Parts: sequence; C-alpha cells; structure tokens
Amino acid sequence: MGAGAALPVGVVVALVPAFLLSRIVRVAAQWERAVILRFGRFHGLKGPGLLVVFPVADYARFVDTRLLTLDIPHQQVITRDNVPVQVDGVIFFLVQDPQRAVVTVQDYRHAISQYAQASLRDVIGSMTLDELLSERDQIQARIAQVVEERSRAWGIHVDSIRLLDINMPEDLKRMMSRQASAEREKRATITKAEGDREAAVNLAAAATTMAQSPGAMQLRTLQSIDGLGSSPSNTVLLAVPVEVLELAKALTARKEPPGT
Repeated sequence: MGAGAALPVGVVVALVPAFLLSRIVRVAAQWERAVILRFGRFHGLKGPGLLVVFPVADYARFVDTRLLTLDIPHQQVITRDNVPVQVDGVIFFLVQDPQRAVVTVQDYRHAISQYAQASLRDVIGSMTLDELLSERDQIQARIAQVVEERSRAWGIHVDSIRLLDINMPEDLKRMMSRQASAEREKRATITKAEGDREAAVNLAAAATTMAQSPGAMQLRTLQSIDGLGSSPSNTVLLAVPVEVLELAKALTARKEPPGT
C-alpha cells in the first residue's frame, strides 16, 4: 500500500521540476524574436536560440519576423460612379520592429487587417468602375502606400497588397459582355474594310500595269490556263473578241482574187 502511494508522488516530484524548467528555458526559432517584459516593462529582445525567462518576473511574447500573409475578406464597395462591387484581396507584410509591434498595438495582425479593409474601401470608393478594372496595379500600390504610412508606427512593413477578385452585379456583367462583343465586331468590320480597300488598290495598280503592257495580259492569261492543269476533266473555252473575228474576215476577203 505504501509503495503504491509513493509511486504517484515520485512522478509528481519528477514532473514539477521538468515543467518549471520548460517555463524557464525557452527556444526561439531562427525567424522568431522574443519580446521580454520584466514586471510589465519592456526589458529587451532575445533570440534566436536558447533564452532564459524568469518565472513571475518575466513575460515572453514570441514574434514571427518572416513574410506573413493575411486575407482581406470580401468588401462591399460603391465606386464613384455608383456601381456596387465586391472586392477581396491579400496583404503581405513583415514585422521589422518586434518591440513596437507588441508594445504599441494590442494585436498587430488584427489591426493591420482592419486598416487594410478600411483603406481598400476608401481607395476603391474614390474611383470609377473603368478605373478599377483597368488600373489594378495602381490601385494595389496606392492601398499598400496608405496602409504602410500607418503601420510603420507599429513596426510593420507592408510588402504588397493584391486584389484577388472583383465581383459585379450579373446584369452589369451581361451588359459589359455585349459591349465587348460589339467592340470586337466593330474591329472585325474595320479590319475587313481596310483589307478590301488594300485589295482594290492592288487590283487597280495591276490593271494599270497590264493596260500599259499588252504582253503582261497575255502572259497572265497563259498562266491562268496553265494553272488549270492537264486533267481530261478540265475543259478550256477561249473567247475570241468580235473585233478579232472581223479583222480576220477582212484580211481573208482582201487576199481572195477578184471574181472569186
């Protein structure tokens, strides 16, 4: 009975020092920095590697200094030309000053997320729909600049902000689709008209050349006949002008002796 009761006591005695040691000796990864608060005041930064945190006196807040991402949820925004759109995105940032990120703001992740959402609504609300669709890079840079100006005081650097999706009302999408289709048909008609005009100019130039050189017309005729091939199924009909027939008849009558 006594030996059975002593076993749990021994386990507890062994676990208590191990637990205290785990609370005193901490390990910070290569990308982490520990903000140490001693008796509630900022004491210093530690890490990476092993660090000692004194119980009761010290409090350690670990901060990830790698490039971090936060989703910007769908935001309902009305553009300057009164078109309702839904926009979402993602923000890329990193903590450059862990001390300010912990001391000056309660939750820097939540704070930068909320500020990015508000900045996105403000910037997009000052633009028209056409500007939103055609100037995405400029909009992203402008939102990032606005957020960076505020988050710099929190020890945070905004790397970039990307707009992922822009949703518009379905009737507006159909209208834009019809407009794009009409624009494509317009460009196709203009292209065809320009092609017809160039073809007409080339044909006129060819006709002028052939009119100035009768041999060119005959050569072209022979080329066309040759292009038909030698297949028995091809029948070539040569139309002789009436003037040529009359000229041949006149020459024949002139050569015949009188009284024939």
